[in-house]
Amino acid sequence: MTELRADCSRCVGLCCVVPAFARSRDFAIDKPARTPCPNLGADSRCGIHAKLRSSGFTGCTVYDCFGAGQQVVQVTFGGEARRDDRVFDVFPVVRRLHELLWYLTATLELAPARPLHARVEALRAEVERLAGGTPAELLALDVDPYWGRTNELLLRAGELVRGKGRNRRGADLIGKDLRGARMRATSLRGAYLIGADLRGADLRLVDFIGADLRGADLSGADLTGAFYLTQAQVDAARGDRGTRLPTGLRHPAHWG
Repeated sequence: MTELRADCSRCVGLCCVVPAFARSRDFAIDKPARTPCPNLGADSRCGIHAKLRSSGFTGCTVYDCFGAGQQVVQVTFGGEARRDDRVFDVFPVVRRLHELLWYLTATLELAPARPLHARVEALRAEVERLAGGTPAELLALDVDPYWGRTNELLLRAGELVRGKGRNRRGADLIGKDLRGARMRATSLRGAYLIGADLRGADLRLVDFIGADLRGADLSGADLTGAFYLTQAQVDAARGDRGTRLPTGLRHPAHWG
């Protein structure tokens, strides 16, 4: 899914301008929406990219536009994004559409969900067409119905993959000691795992869509076959070289 991964070299730093963020453990400063981050250079590159974590900008390291930045700059505005203020309103719309495309594409890679693949492919083609619309078309678009249709398919796909696994959707597991826990094929959709100790846990075939893994310790955990897990979620967690990740995800540099 290369086209759904950020390529900052083809963007103009939209993620450093459009979102707002507040001073917290994730951000060292307050920044209003549509205001360039003071670390953004004239070349549209982050001046502290190599030391974001040590500078108090952990939140920046786990942000994922799913390739919406280069889509908006290079396709929607044909390389002229700097000259059109509509780019600030269009970017969030395209990001949501690209996130949908990421999940739909991930579903097509789940063999047990094959009975749904025809419907998934049709919806993916529809969303892809919408993402390629003009600025006016994108600004008039209501993305929510497409999220609803996608979520229905993702829920069913998750059930097909997990079989009779447990459902812990939305569970509050903040700071919980789950070392060595046997959670194979569990649904952790939207679960709060902030700071949870998951060292050595069996997390194979787990549904991680929307799970908050900030600060969770995945050292030695087995996430083989886990699905709907994004690189941003992995980046937000802690782990080591003994952590087994699903195909396509990498060990973050800060894991050592």
